[in-house]
Amino acid sequence: MRIRTHIQAAAVAATAAVLLTASLPAPASGAGKEERQHRQPKPTVVLVHGAWADSSSWNPVIDRLRKDGYPVRAIANPLQGLTSDSAYLSSYLTAIEGPKVLVGHSYGGAVITNAATSVPDVKSLVYIAAFIPAKGETLTELTAGSDLPLVYTPVPGGTDVTIDPAQFREFFAGDLDKNTAADLAITQRPANARAVLDVSAEEGFDTIPSWALLTRRDHAIDPALQRMMVGRAGAHVTEVDASHAVMLSRPGVVTDVIERAAR
Repeated sequence: MRIRTHIQAAAVAATAAVLLTASLPAPASGAGKEERQHRQPKPTVVLVHGAWADSSSWNPVIDRLRKDGYPVRAIANPLQGLTSDSAYLSSYLTAIEGPKVLVGHSYGGAVITNAATSVPDVKSLVYIAAFIPAKGETLTELTAGSDLPLVYTPVPGGTDVTIDPAQFREFFAGDLDKNTAADLAITQRPANARAVLDVSAEEGFDTIPSWALLTRRDHAIDPALQRMMVGRAGAHVTEVDASHAVMLSRPGVVTDVIERAAR
């Protein structure tokens, strides 16, 4: 009798456990998705500087991205011509595993536009006060009528182009203090004339989502030209009252645009 009683009690307990489990609500599918997304590694942010700058121009942005947990690379853009610079970036990207967000400032925007489709896992493109050429265009065509005070220096293999140091702050870094702007003018990296003469061959923005930061106080790339380019690229646009050197003068805004693209 006692054995039968124990067996009956065990059966009742087991039945109750099954009923209790069945009555609990199933976890929401959205919660599971959010948890999986949280576990996924963040994409690598690849920063590509433009003409008359170098990788160190990204330092304030790099600090913020690293603090927020993003792996970051800042390449040394050769500035030797759009075709060869795009090929260089493509090769560089093959060594980075996983999803990538490409960020281009100024001429760097043309480089990421041409390199983005050559490698897998490019999640988004981010244009910071950047050129976004269409297929078949040159930057010379886009900047026709520009009044940039340029200095041309013949070198083996072409012509190097810089901004007149005396006018660098006015055209490139108007919202930075005079000493910082003077240092940038002295250390600016020249670009080979091929950078603006090579024909753009790809339109990465056509198949990859894009974001853009438009600089309304820019005297290097006219804001109206920026607005035309981001419009035809279909980019998610943010506007800011800043100079062409926005990654130095407004690094928080730049970082926010990049992180929105990364998410």
